[in-house]
Amino acid sequence: MQPHRSQPHAATPSSSPSPPQPPETTRPTPTSPGTSPLHALSLGPSPLGVLPPGGFPPSAVGIAAAVRAGDVRAVDVVAECLGRIAAAEPALCAFAEVWAEDALRWAADVDRRVAAGEPLPLAGVPIGVKGRSGLRAAPARALVAAGCVPVGATSVPGRGTPWQTWGLGAGGRTVNPWRPDRTPGGSSAGSAAAVAAGLVPMATGTDGAGSVRIPAAWCGVLGLKITNGRLPTADRTGLAAPGVLTRYAADAAAYWHCVRGEDSQRAEPFAEPPPTAFGRDGSPPGEDPLPGHNSCPPGENTLPGRDGSSLGENPLPGEDTSPAENTPPAENAPPASDTLSGGGTPPAPGAPFRITAVWSADLGFAGPDPEPSAVAHAAALRLVDAGLLRLVQPERPVRLDDPAPAWLALRDSSASDAGAGSPAVDALRAGNDRRLAALFADADLLLTPATPNAPHGHEGPGDRYSTALTWAFNLSGHPALSLPAGFGSDGCPIGLQVVARHGEEDLLLDVARAAEAARV
Repeated sequence: MQPHRSQPHAATPSSSPSPPQPPETTRPTPTSPGTSPLHALSLGPSPLGVLPPGGFPPSAVGIAAAVRAGDVRAVDVVAECLGRIAAAEPALCAFAEVWAEDALRWAADVDRRVAAGEPLPLAGVPIGVKGRSGLRAAPARALVAAGCVPVGATSVPGRGTPWQTWGLGAGGRTVNPWRPDRTPGGSSAGSAAAVAAGLVPMATGTDGAGSVRIPAAWCGVLGLKITNGRLPTADRTGLAAPGVLTRYAADAAAYWHCVRGEDSQRAEPFAEPPPTAFGRDGSPPGEDPLPGHNSCPPGENTLPGRDGSSLGENPLPGEDTSPAENTPPAENAPPASDTLSGGGTPPAPGAPFRITAVWSADLGFAGPDPEPSAVAHAAALRLVDAGLLRLVQPERPVRLDDPAPAWLALRDSSASDAGAGSPAVDALRAGNDRRLAALFADADLLLTPATPNAPHGHEGPGDRYSTALTWAFNLSGHPALSLPAGFGSDGCPIGLQVVARHGEEDLLLDVARAAEAARV
């Protein structure tokens, strides 16, 4: 059956046919305070102040376990999700389209499949997909096959914008859930904002210069960019890679397990996040406020809050209108010196990590602001203090060439050979590849701030460009993720970027899960 053509902000469950109810039971409505079918699974108060008592919905793996066990139906999970979206969207603007009727129908199909005994590792998990054509992407299709229910297309930058660190939803510009006067980052703007605000537990993204990691950092969630070329994409330059934004490391690991196509149909595939994970007690992981800084963000947030056929071969809603990431680079300040401290502490009990890492504040060229660098470095040291890794001094300092000229040359979509390098591009790329290969011969991970600057206002980034520390790894292809590191003095989150060797997504996710369990 062909899905209905989506209408922007068809968000309220009442706009869709009522899901079938079994005659022997009465299900609470999503608007009944304290009686949501997810109430027993709730994770506690919201650290963002945008949701009601009852807090965030459960993790993706927690939802899936409950749906598979029959404790909750997928249609109820999705109806609850749509209610949250309807309440928050007038201010948040994280969605370009909300597919309420289709999502409830798809959720009912998941319930039928579960009842028939089909093992769905992510049964009933509501997800956002990046952009109006997001359902056409291979990772989104894999998530749907695993039982996820897409509820809408998340916002991306509109056509013609000269910068990508913002989003345009159906109701207007996408705001940062921590401070509505600040951007959430981009171009996976809506995906990050929707996950950070608790509207969905998982949302897809793509990362061509930092478009998953930057919004993850600025919205205080986890953002994973996989190794370039490991999954198919429509990007002919080879710079973009799929990614995901989640609140829990276990959910990012579940995403990766499903999209890479290994044993994706087993019935009990994923462990739930630890009880001290982000959101269970109302404070984000890695929170380490600067001296004298209130750990609670300022009170500027005004977001309101509350708490079937399958997709199959059917046509998919809409087309993505996001432009290529082609913003000119900023003028960089003189490179800051790399710093290194900590290391060598014993592993935490039960988590005997002997992972080595190198810290670089600037990769040799980026010139980050002092505060993001200091907060990210403090987060790196907490990983060391928890015994999850040890910092080592490489034989040579981390000194990459600024990737901007090569990245922009490869991204030039007007060129008939976009993605092909000139001699200068090839030389820059080869030089950085050699330096990174030498670094990863000495250490398992590279740690940097996720961004050189704090989230900017909606008027634009000015002469600063936020990809300085991320796009080198689109050029080199390495997998990378952004972990929540703490808060800046403006009350906005800051991210720690963790980079691994090609193909070592599992290592990144292991570190993220261990950090979450240790409350780092």
